[in-house]
Amino acid sequence: MTTTILFVCLGNICRSPAAEAVLRHHAPDLRIDSAGTSGWHVGEPPYGPMQQAGARRGYDLSPLRARQFAAQDFDRFDLILAMDADNLRTIEALRPAGRDTPVRLLTDYGPERADHVPDPYYTRDFDGTLDLIETCVAGLCADLTGA
Repeated sequence: MTTTILFVCLGNICRSPAAEAVLRHHAPDLRIDSAGTSGWHVGEPPYGPMQQAGARRGYDLSPLRARQFAAQDFDRFDLILAMDADNLRTIEALRPAGRDTPVRLLTDYGPERADHVPDPYYTRDFDGTLDLIETCVAGLCADLTGA
């Protein structure tokens, strides 16, 4: 059973910390983290409007801090979930030789098979992004438990 999961988006201030908070809420026993493919926001908290949208649903993103994805993450996690195809390509470009850690899109776990989680930093649709993340995390949880 996968017990260590990393969510990855571009800046690690909206989508991936939201996914981390949602999964922590539903599966507190798993080791969960998030990262960004860019280093623009390292050390910063999640974006304010994302924190507010999460808080309205009972998710506390405030303790999280952005960090950049690193090749060592392939050794630290059992599953790496990207928010979109660009993130997935960037992650795969950093894959060390011989590491077989699965890297998938979070939306692979959604019933509608959306091809990406839209970035609310640009779309401004924080609730829509959370809706999709919650749906995909529910699918991930079902997959992890075999339900």
